[in-house]
Amino acid sequence: MNFSQLGLAPAQVRSCESLGYTEPTPIQKQGIPVVLSGLDLIGCAETGTGKTAAFLLPIIQKITEPIQGATSTRKNVGSPKGPQPRKVRVLVLAPTRELAAQIEKNYTELNPVKANRSVTLIGGASMPRQLDALRRSPAVVIATPGRLLDLTERRALDLSGIEVLVLDEADRMLDMGFLPAIRRVLSMLPEKRQTLLFSATMSPEIEKLARSTMHSPKLIEVSPRGQAATMVEQTAYPVAQESKTALLLDLLERERFERVLVFTRTRRGAERLSHILTARDHSVNRIHADRSQSQRESALKGFRDGRTRVLVATDIAARGLDVDLVSHVINYDVPSAPEDYIHRIGRTGRAGNQGRAITIVTPVDELSMRAIERLTGQTVKRVVLPGFGGTNNSSHNGRPAPQSRRGASVSSAVFTRSFRPRRASR
Repeated sequence: MNFSQLGLAPAQVRSCESLGYTEPTPIQKQGIPVVLSGLDLIGCAETGTGKTAAFLLPIIQKITEPIQGATSTRKNVGSPKGPQPRKVRVLVLAPTRELAAQIEKNYTELNPVKANRSVTLIGGASMPRQLDALRRSPAVVIATPGRLLDLTERRALDLSGIEVLVLDEADRMLDMGFLPAIRRVLSMLPEKRQTLLFSATMSPEIEKLARSTMHSPKLIEVSPRGQAATMVEQTAYPVAQESKTALLLDLLERERFERVLVFTRTRRGAERLSHILTARDHSVNRIHADRSQSQRESALKGFRDGRTRVLVATDIAARGLDVDLVSHVINYDVPSAPEDYIHRIGRTGRAGNQGRAITIVTPVDELSMRAIERLTGQTVKRVVLPGFGGTNNSSHNGRPAPQSRRGASVSSAVFTRSFRPRRASR
């Protein structure tokens, strides 16, 4: 099957061909016709399988087609009451700035009609520039919930004309942290609209909540929910808590990974680890919520360009980070939510490429690892590296901590600091 057989117009097919999309993925084969039909949709597929194009391609086609009776409704613009809020036709909500930026990039690549402007509304970016972009009457708004609500409160845009609502990474958008903001956004939207939800993971509770905001949605599951990416080899390394950093250094210096994404649970943990790796002469940068938007964008660009070999990140990079040829994902900290594990390791093994995911597991992480294995239905292979076989304080039998590949002693005292626990950034 090719893209033209899915009901896409020739211009859309040419956009796919120009990007090297020759054959639609399973989520695209099943999802594109449903979106074109106007039905609500819940789409579940593993990461790296083209979910973004599955909703962008048909949406672009729908807003490009002429609309009967589409006469201007902006007669009040410039009236004595002042400029009226701009209406948009499509709203795409994402949980992180990085994912919103990635969707914007994909939209720009796939949109053959430049008149169908889009604008990305995210925190940390210039508010005046976003206000200026809204004055140009964009057809599509891609936003994170917080900044979207800021701008609606300023009456900078009007959501009453939304025809299509997309919740990307819907499980995260509908969890308790985002739910109040999402409900506020939903209250501003017209009842008659098309709603599309996409994610790699979705619990029955979240699905039930999602269905309450939709009209008889069609459910498409091209892979079992919670299934990890099939192109990713998964390995876990048991180690004592105080030897985690020594093990990570040993892995990085032993394996000479090409491009590795290292996940920590907290912002402070990401800062601490990136400084340690920098001191060991690794090419490293970090991304987390305490960094400015320009710093986050610069870190991602350096990683994409290959100037940075190691990117240390919190879970804000677990969804939406689309970097070609990430050879390895390393979970320095086991995620607290099993679903986040699936999204983390989905940053490698994308677009048919082979990837590898490594998780460093201390004794206190074993319960979390079992929860991950229950969710994925897979047992993660445990591998004990020489010199790191113990999982308690007596693991080295009185011997000094393992030597790094460069011969310097890696003492836990060098790396162990006391930090007040802090909620991981999203």
